[in-house]
Amino acid sequence: MPSGVEYTLSANGNRLPDNFSERKSNMRWKHVLTVSAILFLSAVGAISAKAQMQQAAPPAVPGLTLASPDFEDGSIIPGKFTQSVDSWVSPQLKWTNVPPNTVSFVLIAHDPDVALEKKTGDVLHWMAFNIPGTAMGLPEGVPTNATLADGTIQAKNRRGLVGYLGPGAPAVGPYHHYTFELFALDTKLSLGADATRDDVLAAMNGHILGKGVLVGRFHK
Repeated sequence: MPSGVEYTLSANGNRLPDNFSERKSNMRWKHVLTVSAILFLSAVGAISAKAQMQQAAPPAVPGLTLASPDFEDGSIIPGKFTQSVDSWVSPQLKWTNVPPNTVSFVLIAHDPDVALEKKTGDVLHWMAFNIPGTAMGLPEGVPTNATLADGTIQAKNRRGLVGYLGPGAPAVGPYHHYTFELFALDTKLSLGADATRDDVLAAMNGHILGKGVLVGRFHK
């Protein structure tokens, strides 16, 4: 045995330096500290990344909102806008929270509480498209012309007439839910007044920036 070096024997008889246990303990602690540091840095990185994502997320904004000063959403539609009178007129409509880059609007008013000819179709009461993207509403009593002065195009309703058709659900039975749907588009539609609802829906597919809905109830 060399002089100046002290050894101990392991279980299998090999000679180990007297400071072997201390060296092994130090290595174990270094390993623990290294793993702890990695876990700590990973946690800090995850928290930092989450904070950055939260800061980068745009603030929530309200969606396109459709309303009418003539009736509240879900309330009864006044008689002068319905078939309870001979010369009904369209209600005034207003909208807010228009999405950026809106080029035009499409308005579709329909009665979903029917099943025509045992099919999924319902009653179309009004459809107007290419309403200018700068518009903030429609006045009461929109003229029943196929093309309006601002370029808005009105198609034919269920009765085959241009423009607005007042609600006419019969007195017998529940209230019908007349639904006004406003779509903000990033384009104008290359369609004429002879366009059907299917034509308009197909043309605006992929161009919808936002949608607002207003519902009014009615029966005679």
